[in-house]
Amino acid sequence: MPFTTRAQVRFADVDPAGIVFYPRYFEMLNGAVEDWFEQKLGMDFASMHLDHHIGVPTVKLETEFVSPSRLGDRLEITITPQRLGRTSCGISIVFTGEGRERLRAQVVLVCMDLVSHRPVEWPEGVRAAIEAGLVPA
Repeated sequence: MPFTTRAQVRFADVDPAGIVFYPRYFEMLNGAVEDWFEQKLGMDFASMHLDHHIGVPTVKLETEFVSPSRLGDRLEITITPQRLGRTSCGISIVFTGEGRERLRAQVVLVCMDLVSHRPVEWPEGVRAAIEAGLVPA
């Protein structure tokens, strides 16, 4: 089952043309991943980083900007896990607003030990939650 969260396009997100400046989409994307971990996978980033000493850096990111978003737009961001490995997972992320797609991305996250900077297996609860939501591409 996909996970959906929301973001609003703010003044700080737009360029002089009045549309979202593309790096801001990546900040919204990362915020959506944080929401997914906390609300769907059961581990917030503070606990993950400070207590468990693991992180989930993005190691691959393919993005298509489908249509522009403007100041004041309210966007839905949907995350669908598609692949789960021992230390990584592939997710699809789609931004929509006012009934049309704005951005599509394919992302690969790796579970990483923050001390050794080496990949580590997913914590069991997180793995089970990702696995429960898998929708193969």
